[in-house]
Amino acid sequence: MIPFQVELERVLLGFPRVSEFMQLAWSWPLVESIHFTGLTLLFGTIAAWDLRLLGVARHVPMMEFHRLIPFAMLGFAINVTSGLFFLMTYPDQYVYNPAFHLKMFCVLLAGVNAASFYLARREGIARLNGAVSIALWITVIVCGRMITFYRPSGCRPGEAVGLLAECIVR
Repeated sequence: MIPFQVELERVLLGFPRVSEFMQLAWSWPLVESIHFTGLTLLFGTIAAWDLRLLGVARHVPMMEFHRLIPFAMLGFAINVTSGLFFLMTYPDQYVYNPAFHLKMFCVLLAGVNAASFYLARREGIARLNGAVSIALWITVIVCGRMITFYRPSGCRPGEAVGLLAECIVR
C-alpha cells in the first residue's frame, strides 16, 4: 500500500493554489467551520433517520423521512469538498494517518450499509441497518477528531507497512 500512498500524496500536492488559500489567516478555521456545518447536516439527518428505523417516533411515517435525504446529500457534498481542501493542503498528514484510514473505511461501510437498506427493504434488516449506521457515523466523527492526535511522523524506509502506516516514507 505504501507505493500507492506515496503516489497519492504526490498527486494531492499538485494543487498548490488550494494550499496557498488554506495558508491564509482565516482559511483553515473557515473551511473547518464549513466542514462541521456539513457534518451537522449529514449526521443530524442520518441520526433522525436511523433513530426512526430503531423505533423512535413510530407515529411519523418512514416516507416523511425521505424528505431529509437532500439535506444529508448536501451535508455529504460539503464534507467531501471541504475535506479535499484539508487533504490537498497537508496530504502527508492524512494519507499515512491510521485515524484517517479508519474514518474513510467507515464512510465506505456506511455507504454499503445504506445501499443494503434500500436493496433489502425488510423491517428486521432495517433496524440492523439503523444501528450499524449510527455506530459507523459516530466512528467517523471520532476518527475525524483523532486525525489531529495521530499525525504521522518521519521514519526510516521500510518501517512503515501496509494501510495503517504510522510514519511517512519518502
